[in-house]
Amino acid sequence: MNTIVLKAAAAIAKIKERERAEESLIGFAEYVWPVVEPAIPFIKGWAIEAIADHLQAVTFGHIKRLLINVPPGFTKSLMTDVFWPAWEWGPRNMPSMRYVCASYSNHLTERDNMRCRNIVISDRYQKLWGNRFKVSNEQFTKIKFANDKTGWKLATSVSGIGVGERGDRFIIDDANNTMEMESEQVRHTTNMWFTEVVPDRLNNPQKSAIVIIQQRLHEDDVSGVALSRDMGYTHLMIPMRHDLTRHCVTVLGMEEIVNEETGEVEEREKLWEDPRTEEGELAWPERFTEEVCINMERDKGPYAWSGQYQQFPVPRGGAIIKEDYWQLWNRDVLPNFEFIVASLDPAFTEKDENDPSAMTVWGIWRDEDEQLVEPTPDPLGRHKLFLKNMEMVANPKIMLLYAWDERLQFTDLLQKVLDTCIPGSGRASFPVDKLLIEAKGSGQSVGQELYRLIRGTGKFGVDLIDPKKYGDKWTRVNSIEHLFRDGMIYAPDRSWADKVIRQCAIFPKGSHDDLVDTTSQALRWMRDMGFALRKQEYEMESKQEMSYDNRNLSNPLYPV
Repeated sequence: MNTIVLKAAAAIAKIKERERAEESLIGFAEYVWPVVEPAIPFIKGWAIEAIADHLQAVTFGHIKRLLINVPPGFTKSLMTDVFWPAWEWGPRNMPSMRYVCASYSNHLTERDNMRCRNIVISDRYQKLWGNRFKVSNEQFTKIKFANDKTGWKLATSVSGIGVGERGDRFIIDDANNTMEMESEQVRHTTNMWFTEVVPDRLNNPQKSAIVIIQQRLHEDDVSGVALSRDMGYTHLMIPMRHDLTRHCVTVLGMEEIVNEETGEVEEREKLWEDPRTEEGELAWPERFTEEVCINMERDKGPYAWSGQYQQFPVPRGGAIIKEDYWQLWNRDVLPNFEFIVASLDPAFTEKDENDPSAMTVWGIWRDEDEQLVEPTPDPLGRHKLFLKNMEMVANPKIMLLYAWDERLQFTDLLQKVLDTCIPGSGRASFPVDKLLIEAKGSGQSVGQELYRLIRGTGKFGVDLIDPKKYGDKWTRVNSIEHLFRDGMIYAPDRSWADKVIRQCAIFPKGSHDDLVDTTSQALRWMRDMGFALRKQEYEMESKQEMSYDNRNLSNPLYPV
């Protein structure tokens, strides 16, 4: 009797084990883990479960373009290039699926092909799903192995895939090589492969899927291209330490729920959200403890840690204006601005390969409780604040009010500028006092036409700025870096502000710097005109002027 009970219990346990592995990719990964890593225990964590959940959404047809950015060591290759294909073939009974798996080097995808093949032919796998397909003896290499249901898995590289095989899944695992990311030519070649070759390698453009998984290495890596071009990728981004400003939420598909009031079944988006709520929380503390992360951050250095572990690629030689130099404006009400400046870097074109036009809008103010009189121009044309009480002077503060960058034709660009600079003209418009235009290339014609359109209206002034007056781009940004470091520059918590902050943080190694140009142009002009002088500078200049004005000039210097 006991033997019968034990056999029945074993059979039930086997059925439950099989059901869990078939219903859940993470359950399957845990089941076959001893096949690929017999000496290393399987460590659970919400981060690898998130990777599995998003791959499942691809399997169920809810996601067709998936981008995953996670730190090294998060079993990304095993989950994506090893467990997932084996799970679809057997547990999900989809043995006809075909996989093209590419990396920057053949040896990585060939390694994972052998791992996947070892799982499929293992006893653990065969005893549960061996009746669903047979591995082909004719196509059984580390480069490509197949089954008797027309499915196969091909290992290739960025330079290896040509015009032959098409897959139902195109898996791109680390398309960029860490050691070659500083090469612009290598990045260009890789990105051309990603945008011009990969889309044609799908069996069914409407149903086949592309999955990218990598650690961030550069603003212009494959992930950066997919994001900057808005190519429709669901983006799962898991930094090692939680960053509240980049809290990740994705849509895994649609789910049916019962409306409690009406009793009707309704569809709603099924959301995934990073479960962390505190700044700096670790993604996988069960595996990467606080001590481990501190040591890695020290050993890797700030640039490698920021890109590979935080998924925020700040390049070597960048970060003149660091992200944390910006002050966050988190109040609902804006201050009373003394002067508002708009800064434009024009480039009228709609071609994607050309730089966009860019504009930033800035407002200057001081603490409302300070005793100041209205700004009055000095003899040199600079606006200086002549003080009622010199001890009550506050340092000036400058806020980024708005920003945009778009590829626009000439007439559309003019209208966009007018809509931004004249209150009530557009959705985001401001009472701009001065419009600065970079006087290079198309800047002259844009400035002349804007001047013609607003001449005599009193709307705002237009100044053409010669960028060479202050040196090259690097010199111009360095000349205003201290304004950020001194805590004078503010920005609200808005997506357009994040774009400016990010572009400044990765300058001068970013792929675009148009918003950076408008920033340095505006702040340098405000400083030269006396708007952005600190308290000590005001006091010094005021004392010098008082000393000059109090001189006794009643007697001539020389006898006449």
